[in-house]
Amino acid sequence: MFNAISITTVPVVDQDEALAFYVGKLGFEVTNDVDMGFMRWLTIALPSDPERHLLLEVPGPPALSEEVAGQVRDLLTKGALGVACVLTTDDCRKAFEELSGKGVEFTQEPTEQPYGIDCTLRDPFGNHIRVTQHGAGTV
Repeated sequence: MFNAISITTVPVVDQDEALAFYVGKLGFEVTNDVDMGFMRWLTIALPSDPERHLLLEVPGPPALSEEVAGQVRDLLTKGALGVACVLTTDDCRKAFEELSGKGVEFTQEPTEQPYGIDCTLRDPFGNHIRVTQHGAGTV
């Protein structure tokens, strides 16, 4: 029935700040930036994976009432709500060093795991992103 996941929503508080982080620091590219009147449709993708997009969306109407949206944004900035995403790399330690040099906040340094090496970073809004280097024979 289904053949792919094409868009995953990432809640953010400020879309311009999200662009500065995801495009400016992590290397994503903007794939859509459309003012729809009631919302800004802002998607990004990795240059190496143009079929999978992240929708950088500010929680709010029409999906949520302003009251609920405010609560969601508050939980998001506390790190209690948000997306957990896994990005893969060929060299986790190198990615850690490069991103640290760009001021990216890490909550876990590169660590040996049974499946490879990974570390964890936070975006400016509280979303957790794991950076993983798969070991031989793992996915």
